[in-house]
Amino acid sequence: MAEHVFHSPLPEVEIPEVPLTEFVLGDATANGRIAMIDGPSGKKWTFAELNDAIRRLAGGLQESGVKPGVVVGLMAPNMPEYTIVFHAVAVAGGTVTTINPVYGAEEVRFQLNDADAAMLIAAAPFAETAVAAVEGSPVTDLITIGPVRGLRSIDDMMGDPIEQVEIDTSEHIVVLPYSSGTTGLPKGVMLSHRNCVANLAQSNAMLEYEPGEVALAVLPFFHIYGMQVLMNGLLAEGVTVVTMPRFDMEQALSLIEEHGVTQFYAVPPIVLGLAKSPLVDQYDVSSLRKIFSGAAPLGAELADEAAARVGCVVVQGYGMTELSPISHATVGSDVKPGSNGVTAPNTMCRIVSPDGVDQAADEVGELWVKGPQVMKGYLNNPEATAATIDQDGWLHTGDVARIDDDGHMYIVDRVKELIKYKGFQVPPAELEALIVTHPAVADVAVIGVPDVEAGELPKAFVVLKPDTEATAEDIMSFVGEHVASYKQIRIVEFTDAIPKSASGKILRRQLR
Repeated sequence: MAEHVFHSPLPEVEIPEVPLTEFVLGDATANGRIAMIDGPSGKKWTFAELNDAIRRLAGGLQESGVKPGVVVGLMAPNMPEYTIVFHAVAVAGGTVTTINPVYGAEEVRFQLNDADAAMLIAAAPFAETAVAAVEGSPVTDLITIGPVRGLRSIDDMMGDPIEQVEIDTSEHIVVLPYSSGTTGLPKGVMLSHRNCVANLAQSNAMLEYEPGEVALAVLPFFHIYGMQVLMNGLLAEGVTVVTMPRFDMEQALSLIEEHGVTQFYAVPPIVLGLAKSPLVDQYDVSSLRKIFSGAAPLGAELADEAAARVGCVVVQGYGMTELSPISHATVGSDVKPGSNGVTAPNTMCRIVSPDGVDQAADEVGELWVKGPQVMKGYLNNPEATAATIDQDGWLHTGDVARIDDDGHMYIVDRVKELIKYKGFQVPPAELEALIVTHPAVADVAVIGVPDVEAGELPKAFVVLKPDTEATAEDIMSFVGEHVASYKQIRIVEFTDAIPKSASGKILRRQLR
């Protein structure tokens, strides 16, 4: 059967053949506009100061042996110095592998070993973990961001400024983030300068920034969404970035008020908080123009509730680490309820059934994506690469989706997370989006539990709001009013919290 390809409704964008840092900072040498503000301390960096620090640190790193082929681990929370280190490594021709700073020493060591990192740069509060992690790893140089007794800091490393070391933008791996590992061990995702530049050009054509915008950056820079959409994407568009090391609702609201934040990038748990938290009424958030949600599906009702509460549009996009990360996004504020937006420029999609048949508009199947943002592959893992990217260059996302007649894409569920109830496919995300609209529910996750007769039974883990009550029967009958019989919740367990990854994805395997 012939391929049914969905093309982007948007005009193609030009993808310049330049290194990532050049695309992000352009000619920043004389730009006096504020590029980054450290939220907790209020310290500010202009674009010119950021550019100068990057090039001086790049010179120092080069003197310490960083060059093409050398991998540097970066382990820090969101802070302006993160950007300086990230781009200094890139300018020196190295490869950055971004590490979750809350990892334990063994998890850090796994990544350092897998990526064959020669250097680790860690924020001072994580120095103890870093020292333990480099034992038994290939790392020979441990540098800190901020002073730590007995260790060199990036301030000690500053050298003479250098220009970008020559690299092949299509082949050189600029960053090696590790995919979230919801299936199997985390894998290094090889992203070239061209992958990242292409996706910035693609996504910024959709996200539409105006002069003088300010964005709050709380989503972690070590994760592809924070790294590319927030850190690199915002700076490339001249947006002022206010960093937060970790999410705290009260601090986020106060920073929005203080800095007149116009753009807030979030994940569904944060949107849930904006819709429900009493703290929202205590702050002036009228500067917000847009809240953009990604990393996991956001139900239309919750998006509407948050938009009404905060007084600005709530939109969503879709991506994955392997796509640098965006393949779909809402253009500007052109919202369609529940939609992840339209296909990015220079990108093609297919919706493919389990038996390999291409589906037409409004039919459901696995989303396949092809475009310049598709990764080079998984590091040292040709089997996993071949299982994800086929011979014709289509990346199989593992997500079940449909695309409507207007070109809007909707994620229905993960292929691997579908619950099979008596042969019917039950999408957990759909049930979660419904249950969270119950007035007593603060958060929810749905999984399938094995059952001899049915195959799997849909089970809900429910977090109740403070000072509210609901029984398992209340939740089940609420769901029963809205969905087909085979989608009914059969078991309810009340819990204090839902386990989630740093990017806001529900860790269903922990619940299982």
